[in-house]
Amino acid sequence: MRIALIHALRHSPAPIEAAFRALWPEPQLMNLLDDSLSADLARDGRITEAMTARFLELARYATGTGACAILFTCSAFGPCIDRVKQAHPNIPVLKPNEAMIEEAVACGRRIGLLASFAPTLQSMPAEFPDGVELKLKLAEGALAALDAGDGAGHDRLVGEAASDLRDCDAVALAQFSLARARDRVTANCGRPVLTTPDSAVRKLRALLQ
Repeated sequence: MRIALIHALRHSPAPIEAAFRALWPEPQLMNLLDDSLSADLARDGRITEAMTARFLELARYATGTGACAILFTCSAFGPCIDRVKQAHPNIPVLKPNEAMIEEAVACGRRIGLLASFAPTLQSMPAEFPDGVELKLKLAEGALAALDAGDGAGHDRLVGEAASDLRDCDAVALAQFSLARARDRVTANCGRPVLTTPDSAVRKLRALLQ
């Protein structure tokens, strides 16, 4: 079976491919990347109809190749993905966070949400169910470090940011690119840490098998 992975950050393919290798290596994966989407969102400060149209076109292309499911890895574009879900009701279309959110709320009521891309902290809280108390934390400078090729610096900054989330029941890493820093986050916060790639693969496998 073919699963389409659609990305808006160039750092996202590696962690989701690693999660598939570890948890479910059988599917054929296809990657579609438009990293200008994240740049445009950072510039405009809001999701536009033009961005939504681009998401719909990417999904049409993916299904046209025979993909039996679509996983988006771009956490800041929830409303765009909702439109894709409506357009393709006959196949699984997953937001990047939905599986992780399900696992996070099972851990407790107070969830730390850690991101390195500020717009994610604006759009993603609405995806959590009522009654969940979120503590939002931005790892300042981490994404810029990763963009510059400084993976170690990225992981250090993310780990340091996680120190403020020690009073939470669990910590949710809000972007696929943050999965690489999971061990640093766990060491610094001492709480259960959930990543979007692992949670998404587990849910897709359950849906498709």
